[in-house]
Amino acid sequence: MGKPRGFLEIRRSKNDQRPIEERVHDYKEFELPLPDAQLREQAARCMDCGIPFCHQGCPLGNLIPDWNDLVLTGRWEDASVALHATNNFPEVTGRVCPAPCEASCVLNLETIPEDSARVQPGAVTIKNIERQIADHAFEDERIRPQRSVVRTGRRVAIVGSGPAGLAAAQQLARKGHDVTVYEKDDRIGGLLRYGIPDFKLEKDLLDRRLDQLRAEGVSFRTRVNVGVDVTGEQLRKQYDAIVLCGGAIVPRDLPVPGRELTGVHFAMELLVQQNKRVAGDVIPEQEAIMATGRHVVVLGGGDTGSDCVGTSHRQGALSVTSLELMPRSPDHRAPGNPWPEWPFIYRTSSSHEEGGTRDFGVMTKRVLGDERGNVRALEAVRVELHNGKLVEVPNSTFEIPCDLLLLAMGFVGSPRGGLLEQLGVDMDARNNVRTVEFATSVAGVFAAGDQNRGQSLVVWAIAEGRKAAERVDVYLAAAGMRVA
Repeated sequence: MGKPRGFLEIRRSKNDQRPIEERVHDYKEFELPLPDAQLREQAARCMDCGIPFCHQGCPLGNLIPDWNDLVLTGRWEDASVALHATNNFPEVTGRVCPAPCEASCVLNLETIPEDSARVQPGAVTIKNIERQIADHAFEDERIRPQRSVVRTGRRVAIVGSGPAGLAAAQQLARKGHDVTVYEKDDRIGGLLRYGIPDFKLEKDLLDRRLDQLRAEGVSFRTRVNVGVDVTGEQLRKQYDAIVLCGGAIVPRDLPVPGRELTGVHFAMELLVQQNKRVAGDVIPEQEAIMATGRHVVVLGGGDTGSDCVGTSHRQGALSVTSLELMPRSPDHRAPGNPWPEWPFIYRTSSSHEEGGTRDFGVMTKRVLGDERGNVRALEAVRVELHNGKLVEVPNSTFEIPCDLLLLAMGFVGSPRGGLLEQLGVDMDARNNVRTVEFATSVAGVFAAGDQNRGQSLVVWAIAEGRKAAERVDVYLAAAGMRVA
């Protein structure tokens, strides 16, 4: 522990952000790195508590106190080794993870008002430290391929190139297996590529990591819709094991009158198109979904909804309104939500800070259209929570101007049929692939990430990809390796 009183003497300091009036005109990252000296000072706030809870809050089990101390003492290479021991893509989680590790930091036990004369404790800035360890490692060329010197001769197919698929692929390749990742889209990355806007995760960060995976022996096949272009039977004949990492890609729909009107879209339609534009693709005008000069309403207040808000600002929307069905969360933990659990409190994302309106406890009743079949407004009603149920507030119906409605209400699992039906894997009631320790009901077929657990965080997907790879390796070892 480099500075025993660090958490008592040093205030929590967040990274600076680019000015809103500047960043809403481009898709570059909005958050700026801290100077090294200031970052080391933030690492000094880690109190080396007797029983650290931070790595229990983190699905990856990151060795957080270890690399905090290494950063404090300027041992960047050792910090990178400790960080990469548990996390394949820390430059990603250091940018897009909501940081459950910080929620379970012991320094979150006490809340002190901002205007207090005492030093504000607050969690250690774990996420920012993690990000800059990874960025330092790339800048100093410490990220090198770790290609296995032993080849097992076993072939593994990974279906889906999101964070779960990529983590599983890297772990299995490092075990000496021949790994091929199949992706239905034109570029590798899945959710990381097309689901997260560039202002949160610039894609050159992903591309440089993919170069590492290729150098470690991972093969990628894009524009292959497994289940259509390649059948499940063909995969089983060609590979010794299959890992399903296709994600929970079925969006929750809005079953109200007027849903069919022009101008109503799922959130991912907007996000995918804009990510492709940033990558240099041209979207045909008749297919383009743009917020430019329009009154945008986003239904759903999670990460996807927030990303739609930020994208709409950058596209030049006239107005952006974000609606959430549930009442506004409290500013502080409720009595039934104690530390170190994830706090269900009110949060404001960087996109919400850029402008627009947020409203809570609003249920959409109808989508209203004009004479040409375009959406023009929403008819909504106020709702309140009573005994765990949402109840409409009498005489609270109102309209919201809208000519672009984006549905960001979450996802409801994987599509049944296709590859899953061809392989014959069991599904659960939530449309996820049913597994036991990542093994499906079919021998040699495994599942990880959102396709296994349902819609979740990138950090959970990476964790599941790593764990699934362990199970696959054990399975292949039991089957007997053909050493090449």
